[in-house]
Amino acid sequence: MRRSPQAIGFLTARQRKLAWLGFMLVACQAPVAAKVLPDASWLFSIVVALTVATVIMADDSMRRRPAAE
Repeated sequence: MRRSPQAIGFLTARQRKLAWLGFMLVACQAPVAAKVLPDASWLFSIVVALTVATVIMADDSMRRRPAAE
């Protein structure tokens, strides 16, 4: 049985690794900033982390889709 080729996502392997690294750094930094900062500016870190996570999920979804023939 022959497997169909997988579609390529819009992120390269290096960009994908950097996106994961950025997501992890920002996700870990947000709770620390929430404890240290008196205002709510740490919420920006949450928004950035969610945006990066959305890009990673979109790329993953595109990679799992079968390639068009």
